[in-house]
Amino acid sequence: MLLLLPLLLIAFLFFSQRRRQKKMQQMQAELQVGSRVITTTGLFGTIAGMDETTVQLEAAPGVVLQWDRRAVVPAPGAQPPHAQPSDPSDTEEGTH
Repeated sequence: MLLLLPLLLIAFLFFSQRRRQKKMQQMQAELQVGSRVITTTGLFGTIAGMDETTVQLEAAPGVVLQWDRRAVVPAPGAQPPHAQPSDPSDTEEGTH
């Protein structure tokens, strides 16, 4: 019984890590130009361009930064570019 418990723990850790890797790969595959994203360091931006290993993020108008693709994930609550409203004032509610 004492030998079985560490084996179960190792198996649990192994499978949970594989699940996280699969989810991260899926999120990476869904990235596209125009998507709102966040980097692992907390920088929010919009994808201006990308290739297999890097992503160019527009952090502010005219400011484009190059990041390793693995450091970029979709921003929480971000919608795909085709689902976002075309008028920015549609997303601002109650702001002046």
